[in-house]
Amino acid sequence: MGNFLDEVKSRRSVRTFDGNGLDEQTFNDMKKFADEATNPFGVKIRFAFLDAKENNLSSPVLSGEKCYVSAMVKKEPHADEAYGYSFEKLLIEAHRMGLGTVWIGGTMPREKFEAASKLEEGEFMPCMSPLGKTAAKMSVKESLMRKGVKADSRYDFDKLFFVNDFNTGLTEEYAKEHGLYEALEAVRLAPSAVNKQPWRVVIEGNKAHFFEKHDKGFVNENYDLQRIDVGIALYHFESQLISEGKKAELTTEALSIAVPDDTDYIATYCFE
Repeated sequence: MGNFLDEVKSRRSVRTFDGNGLDEQTFNDMKKFADEATNPFGVKIRFAFLDAKENNLSSPVLSGEKCYVSAMVKKEPHADEAYGYSFEKLLIEAHRMGLGTVWIGGTMPREKFEAASKLEEGEFMPCMSPLGKTAAKMSVKESLMRKGVKADSRYDFDKLFFVNDFNTGLTEEYAKEHGLYEALEAVRLAPSAVNKQPWRVVIEGNKAHFFEKHDKGFVNENYDLQRIDVGIALYHFESQLISEGKKAELTTEALSIAVPDDTDYIATYCFE
């Protein structure tokens, strides 16, 4: 397995495509991967691959796309985190296959995408992504969007990561000394809704405690987009550790750490 962080660094959100669909082999490989994708929470995520023309689908922030993939989940404990983990796992695989993707959680005709995805009783469809070859040049619309959300900017290490409690920021130097730099950098570079980067991580010995830092406007009665983002971060952390030959086990446990306002504990990785 190659270095996961290198894949993260070479990937970006793509909103402008070359106007061609997926070839049959690529489509079949993607579908097989989706059918077999799992997550450490054991939550079932169902994927649907949708032809734009057949289903009369589009998004105002995209151009040139011919195919989408949506993901559905039923409401249960850890559904949001599992959703982010599994969907990101699929989109990273798409990147490995030379495809462009972008998480779309709001800028789409939701009812049309839900109907095309054949939403089942009790299911929710928080997000979808286009799938296709990246266009040679970004559209003006895409360039403006990336500037608007500061897509290439990320918080510094000590604003996202902490040692033992939330009072002690974790520096890049500390991360390097303790063999955690690439795993935490993979988290830092993960995509998130409007680039809010809602994950916070407290390192305590060989444990990484993941938290969600809430912003207003990302939660509805069925799902929490920022908790989905933390699921993405969990996948990035675990994948980088595995690519380094390390082990990582996900647990949930009672913590004695004092937690800031608007911050919730999600899960813990024990690593070695």
